[in-house]
Amino acid sequence: MTARAPVLLTGFDPFAGEAENPSLLIARALDGELIAGRRVVGAALPTEFARALVELDVLIDTHRPALVIAIGQAGGRAEISLERVAINLIDARIGDNAGEQPVDVPVIDGAPNAYFSTLPLKAMLERLHEAQIPAALSHSAGTFVCNQVFFGIAHRLVTQRRRLRGGFIHVPYLPEQASRHPGTPSLPLRTMIDAVRLCIETALLTTRGDLHYAAGTTH
Repeated sequence: MTARAPVLLTGFDPFAGEAENPSLLIARALDGELIAGRRVVGAALPTEFARALVELDVLIDTHRPALVIAIGQAGGRAEISLERVAINLIDARIGDNAGEQPVDVPVIDGAPNAYFSTLPLKAMLERLHEAQIPAALSHSAGTFVCNQVFFGIAHRLVTQRRRLRGGFIHVPYLPEQASRHPGTPSLPLRTMIDAVRLCIETALLTTRGDLHYAAGTTH
């Protein structure tokens, strides 16, 4: 019997002087797990502009997933952030792990200015809230490597893999990271792993479009 296409879940290596990156710990924790009948392939992406999209393309070509979700760290955020919009812009306020700091350049020359996530974000948000996990829709994935990868996923989906669904999720600091940044919010790793697992399950099971309600309202 032919194996079902897996879920590709990527996280980033630590950056900006941090010893850990929760996104990578989540990807590693869920690697090999079966969710809604599909195996998760957890993989690391480098926090480097020159290499991130190259390695992402290799992962997609190698595993040919049914779903691809990239996760990134957003220190300072207090909740799971479901990203809606990827923009075609790199404007790095700090250097990446290779010391590169591009400013005001496109992610992909000639590509559209922006793409929307193809994940069922509002259905995912509802599942997270039902599980009492802090979460919100976000309309900005920033202009660092996280947004670059999000835009790269979206561009690949539009131009080459229209049946593939994908998007990006930002997660807060771990408590041990927040302890080094007084006043900064955090979430326990276990909570973030549970959140991403729920998001994957919802994305795999929600096949007829997303929920439809105004963000910020109850329903």
